[in-house]
Amino acid sequence: MCAYLFSLWRAMDWMYTLSGFVVGAIVGLTGVGGGSLMTPLLVLLFGIHPATAVGTDLLYAAITKAGGTVVHARKGHVDWRITRLLASGSMPAALLTIWALSFLPKQSAAVSQIISISLGVALLLTAAAIIFRNQLQQQALAQADDVAHTQLRAPITIAVGALLGVLVTISSVGAGALGVAVLFYLYPRLPAIRIIGSDVAHAVPLTLLAGLGHWLIGSVDWSLLGSLLLGSLPGIWLGSHASAKVPDRILRPILAGMLVLIGSKLIAH
Repeated sequence: MCAYLFSLWRAMDWMYTLSGFVVGAIVGLTGVGGGSLMTPLLVLLFGIHPATAVGTDLLYAAITKAGGTVVHARKGHVDWRITRLLASGSMPAALLTIWALSFLPKQSAAVSQIISISLGVALLLTAAAIIFRNQLQQQALAQADDVAHTQLRAPITIAVGALLGVLVTISSVGAGALGVAVLFYLYPRLPAIRIIGSDVAHAVPLTLLAGLGHWLIGSVDWSLLGSLLLGSLPGIWLGSHASAKVPDRILRPILAGMLVLIGSKLIAH
C-alpha cells in the first residue's frame, strides 16, 4: 500500500511538472501570464483548493517573471514611472486583500467559492483584453491629445494598480494581458515593448507580496511550486524561441476562446 501511494505521488509530481512545461510553452508563445492558465488547471484538473492554487501560482509568477524583468530593464524597456504608479495602488490593495482573506476560514467552501468566481471573472476580462486590445489602442490614439485624458492619466494608473492588486491577490490573474491592455489604452503613444516591460516589472513585486501573504495565511504548497518551476522554465524558453514561427493572429483567438470556456466553467463550478 505504501509503495502504491509513493508511486502515485511520484506520478502526480511529474504531472505537475508536465503541466508547468505546457503552460510555460504557451506563455512563451503568447506572452500571456501563466496565472490565466496555471491556476485554473490546478483547480479544475488536479482538484487543488483554489486558495492553495492561487497562493502557489503567485510565487511561481514572481519567480518566472523576475528573469523577464531583468532582461527588459537591461534593454531599457521599462518605464519605471508607470511601474511606480501601478505599484503605489497595487501594493496597498494587495496587503488589504490578504488581511481580509486572513479572517476567512482556511480551506473552507466559502473561500473556495469566492476565489473560483473571482478567477472566472478575471479570466473573462483577460479574454476580452486579448480580443479587443487593438481596438482599445486605436480608440486611445484618437484621444491621446485630449487634455482631460492626459491630466487624469496618473491617478487612473494608480486606480488601475489598486484594482489589479485586489484581482491578482484573489485570483492570481490580471497582471498580464489585462494590465497590458489598460496600459495600451492609457499610454497609446508608448512603444508596445515598453508597455510590456513596465507591466512585467510591476507584476514581480505585486505577485511576490501577494504570494508571501498567502504563505503567511497557509495557502502555498512549496512541493507543488518546485514541480511547476521544473517544467515551466524550459517550457518558457522553448515557447519563446518558437513564437516567431507561429502567427499571433492564430494563437491569440484560440487562447481567448480557451479562457472564456475555463472562466465560464469556474463561475459555474
